Amino acid sequence: MINQLLQNYNNYKEQNLIELTIKYADIERVVSKLNADFFEITVLGKSFEDRNIYQIKVGEGKTKILLWSQMHGNEAVGTMAIFDILNFFVADDELNSYRQKLLKNCTFYFVPMLNPDGAEKKTRRNAQSIDLNRDALKLTAPESIILNEIADEIMPEFGFNLHDQEIYYGPENSNKTSALSFLAPAFDYPKTINEKRTKSMLVIADIFRMLQNYIPNQVAKYNDSFMPNAFGDNIQKKGISTILVEAGYILGNEHRQEVRKYYFLSLVYAFYSIVEQNFKKFVLKDYNDIPMNVKLKFCDYIFKNVTIKQNNKEFTTDISVIRNILDSEKFTDYEDDFIIWDIGDMQNKFAFEIIDLKWKKIENGNNIVERLKKADFLFKYR
Repeated sequence: MINQLLQNYNNYKEQNLIELTIKYADIERVVSKLNADFFEITVLGKSFEDRNIYQIKVGEGKTKILLWSQMHGNEAVGTMAIFDILNFFVADDELNSYRQKLLKNCTFYFVPMLNPDGAEKKTRRNAQSIDLNRDALKLTAPESIILNEIADEIMPEFGFNLHDQEIYYGPENSNKTSALSFLAPAFDYPKTINEKRTKSMLVIADIFRMLQNYIPNQVAKYNDSFMPNAFGDNIQKKGISTILVEAGYILGNEHRQEVRKYYFLSLVYAFYSIVEQNFKKFVLKDYNDIPMNVKLKFCDYIFKNVTIKQNNKEFTTDISVIRNILDSEKFTDYEDDFIIWDIGDMQNKFAFEIIDLKWKKIENGNNIVERLKKADFLFKYR
């Protein structure tokens, strides 16, 4: 099944959503083209700036599965994957028996673009400047209220919280970026593992095992520290087996379309694991053995062997450079705004590009940042 899904993926890929920035008008267009006889399409409510928040329901099974995406407006890969899945459900090919089994045994509730106002502004937060993923308790934002109410109304067996992450993450003990990362969020400070959370963990373990055949050493898991105001943690607390999925980065694939394919694959595979109960073949150790997702393991450039003259002395060192996206409000913009990340020994760091500048010298290194800019290091070697 997995190989067939990959072979047929371009037939399912929603071609109207291929840019990393997806806005409300894009969602309106693709939703309007969905088969209303096949999908049940409803408006759950309005965003703060009065944009529609849609729910797309399909299937007739007793196992309820809720997926929501783009609660951070600048994180669009999960939204793309949702519409790829919807196209998969209406396709007619050699995988008919699999899709029919999913639709017979499950009822799916998709909420794409929970934060249309943030999507319009290409920002993480909503129009009130609220991070929806930190508004699970106060419920100040109308979008947060909608998600909380739909979770309570449906009370699905599984909830999938779909996000994107910065490109600089990597699995521990790997020299590759994290293409995908997962988490079974905790619902209390002791990180209690009950039956519902165990299900989340085992489904992730099954997904991880499958992905090793396609993107080995590029899948990781997040730290499960409890965040009392986060939605994933609180939906897990409701008794819904919750799985966080984060789209990462594959080197050279700036718009994450390759990551999108494996995002789609992971979700469809997870559905099948749930229906067939394949996840029960795994144990908690399988989840615990998934490598941790390490933040800022990668940078854009490492300039090696840079000679700096400072205080009438010279020394040779390495300099690492990263896009100025440490403020996660803008990490999908890929702006040409760079900062120095670190100076010194870079043996334990990885870069998308390593450049040896052993012939280059920075005079008057008292202000290294300014001298780097004046030397035009970044723009000359990009």
